[in-house]
Amino acid sequence: MADNQKTSERPDLAKGIAEAELSDGGMLVGHVEGTSVLLVRRGEDIFAIGSECTHYNGPLAEGLVVGDTIRCPWHHARFDLRTGEAVAAPALAPVGCWSVERRDGRIVVGKKKPAQKHELPGGSAPQRIVIVGGGAAGFAAVQRLRNLGYAGSLVMLSDDADLPVDRPNLSKDFLAGTAPQDWMPLRGAGFYEKQSIDLRLTTKVAAIDVAASEVRLADGTAIAYDRLLLATGAEPVRLPLPGADLPHVHTLRSFADCRAIIAQAATARRAVVMGASFIGLEVAAALRQRGLEVHVVAPDKRPMERVLGPQIGDFIRALHERHGVVFHLQETANAITADEVRLSGGGILAADLVVLGVGVRPRIQLAEAAGLKIDRGMVVDAYLETSAPGIFAAGDIARWPDPHSGALIRVEHWVVAERQGQAAAANMLGGRRKYTDAPFFWSRHYDLGLNYVGHAEAWDAIDIDGDIAAGDCTLRYRHEGRTLAVVTMGRDIESLAAEAAMEAEFAAA
Repeated sequence: MADNQKTSERPDLAKGIAEAELSDGGMLVGHVEGTSVLLVRRGEDIFAIGSECTHYNGPLAEGLVVGDTIRCPWHHARFDLRTGEAVAAPALAPVGCWSVERRDGRIVVGKKKPAQKHELPGGSAPQRIVIVGGGAAGFAAVQRLRNLGYAGSLVMLSDDADLPVDRPNLSKDFLAGTAPQDWMPLRGAGFYEKQSIDLRLTTKVAAIDVAASEVRLADGTAIAYDRLLLATGAEPVRLPLPGADLPHVHTLRSFADCRAIIAQAATARRAVVMGASFIGLEVAAALRQRGLEVHVVAPDKRPMERVLGPQIGDFIRALHERHGVVFHLQETANAITADEVRLSGGGILAADLVVLGVGVRPRIQLAEAAGLKIDRGMVVDAYLETSAPGIFAAGDIARWPDPHSGALIRVEHWVVAERQGQAAAANMLGGRRKYTDAPFFWSRHYDLGLNYVGHAEAWDAIDIDGDIAAGDCTLRYRHEGRTLAVVTMGRDIESLAAEAAMEAEFAAA
């Protein structure tokens, strides 16, 4: 049933439908008192939950049922069919859940169920938990802690001036001008007050005293902790170029960075983006949507070839070129002036806006100074605990044992950070949940969406099914016959199925 169909045209589930209308494995969207509700049948069990994902309102009826969960087709959020709870990011809020009865061969939806109450995962709860970082992992952790019933002291320290925001939108819809500013905060200021979360913005942590179990702030304040989560994220790399510190040269990481680029784009005519990565090319697409002339400079032979291979690299380049982006590949910059970018090959590009999208580095200085184990990131175990008991790490800084690839990996993606924050929250409360989720991210370029599941730093074969040029395809990245990652365009269910298969493979091992 079309997601945009008027609610009044859908069946009234409070009046019921014939059981024959909902076969085993089937889904049907109806309404209860004007609210859109999704019926899902799995064997003899019938569930009724809200029909739209609470992340970006994705249509759950087009998603995938795995066990007692349903997964959103757009960005792989997961909801519990029995309770409506958001069990995995990027959705952080539950969907509604209704009681269901069978009456005389009909399925009838009854009253809406109250929100589920949780018991703490295990052991005695720590008195105070401190979280360092105001990004995806930190926010997901504080919210999960409260959702799990943790009532102790909860302190969140962020060196950002803004509340935690929906960072993927910084290089996508918000930068392009198609998302309003009030969409950006993950929660308003009232959320933190209501949840008794001591959120301290523009607060710099100077050191961690592992022996004393204290975090020391730049102003000299010491904050004791029983459990500590480090979620300091990553910082953009700035090229050591003459002119890289000029006011029209920007990086993109924070909400403030994004607002600064938008302000400059209002009067700029020509932009140069340094780097053909996901962030660089999403920025290029957003600036083209704002009407700027955009040039992309990168040392690579193809955009994103190192991550996605030559076939997708050529396709992405052609897509951007159709939208007017000009590429200068196998090139680097020698200098930036007030109105030019000078290339190593001798070319000169006019530019009144420059965005550096050449990668990020994990912010591990605090951990390193505290003596925690470091190896191209903060080394954690399968439970996301560091080399110091009681100190956990999540997000862009964490390097964890990935059961899917068999390697120690660090992944700089939003959904990974959120899910690690959620897992770390449960483990800080005494749970023993291994972090086993298959990494997932999505990227958007104009009207094209691309989903990536798994992690493949190297491969010896790429199996292609479908038509890349048409944006309808599945690519499997293999090493010695084993699938390490799957990329899809226009095939949301296949992406969800690949994620579920990777998780099932680990569970069966």
